[in-house]
Amino acid sequence: MIKFTTKNLILAAALIGIGAVAQAQTPGVDMKGTVGYVIDARGYVAKSGTGLCWRTGYWTPAMAIAECDPDLVKKEEPKAAAPAAPAPAAVKPAATKVTLAADALFDFDKAVLKPEGQQALDKLVNDVKGIKLEVIIAVGHADRIGKDAYNQKLSERRAAAVKDYLVGKGIEANRVYAEGKGEKQPKTTEAQCGKSVAKSKKLIDCLQPDRRVEIEVIGTK
Repeated sequence: MIKFTTKNLILAAALIGIGAVAQAQTPGVDMKGTVGYVIDARGYVAKSGTGLCWRTGYWTPAMAIAECDPDLVKKEEPKAAAPAAPAPAAVKPAATKVTLAADALFDFDKAVLKPEGQQALDKLVNDVKGIKLEVIIAVGHADRIGKDAYNQKLSERRAAAVKDYLVGKGIEANRVYAEGKGEKQPKTTEAQCGKSVAKSKKLIDCLQPDRRVEIEVIGTK
């Protein structure tokens, strides 16, 4: 029979406490183990070419980490700095960003891939074979013709169509993330195309750069 002395109990409690703290302090992971940010193959938070973190569908403000959402992280009292541990040697990611014009992928006001769009994505799939893929992020956009809510859904459907096609070509589904930005991030300006939102061939042609799907490929060579 094992006898539990006061010393034994104190040591066991300390070990349990250390385990609980370690889990609670895992960046972007809650107490149930739910992951709030996209994690790459090296265990780091995946980021876009502009340095933005990518959230999963399970993300909540409680999972916020200072690296990605500093404004949501509770400020703590400054502590004495501990000696910095040597940074692990890491392979520098080779990120390649590809922008595809949406009207080369879809007909106007549609989210069904055209043959030309399929060819463009086939080339992308072939290019991906030359790297160790970590994540592909497809972001759909729409022009300002029509209502905001409709354009948001249209941009989401376009991004989803791109994801479905890539998965159908052998890319792992958990490596492809799709989202829509609606008409929030246009490339054109009112100085170029005017303020009108009435549908016309002239306006549709002018707003072509806004109807796009941006695809970001992150991986290492």
